[in-house]
Amino acid sequence: MNIVAVTACATGVAHTFMAKRALEDAAKKQGHQIKVETQGATGIENELTQSEIEQADIVILAVEVGIAKKERFEKVKKVEIPISTAIKNADGLLNKIKEKLQM
Repeated sequence: MNIVAVTACATGVAHTFMAKRALEDAAKKQGHQIKVETQGATGIENELTQSEIEQADIVILAVEVGIAKKERFEKVKKVEIPISTAIKNADGLLNKIKEKLQM
């Protein structure tokens, strides 16, 4: 799968980057490509382009707060989850998405 994701927590520090790392590790382990944008205390980092978003098989929004530029994701396949899900069970999340997309 080609995955793009956004992670954002209330304080925009620890959990944002823990979720990023968990998603990246799970994707790499399962052989998927992933790019993760973080939105936090330092603003938007590793910002996703519209082309990357449109070419993705799925967009994962692992967020606990409202995110900037959310309108970019209106017309694409996406799943919005609590950030804790990404941190605690990124492997299971990707497996579930893969099943639903039948990839």
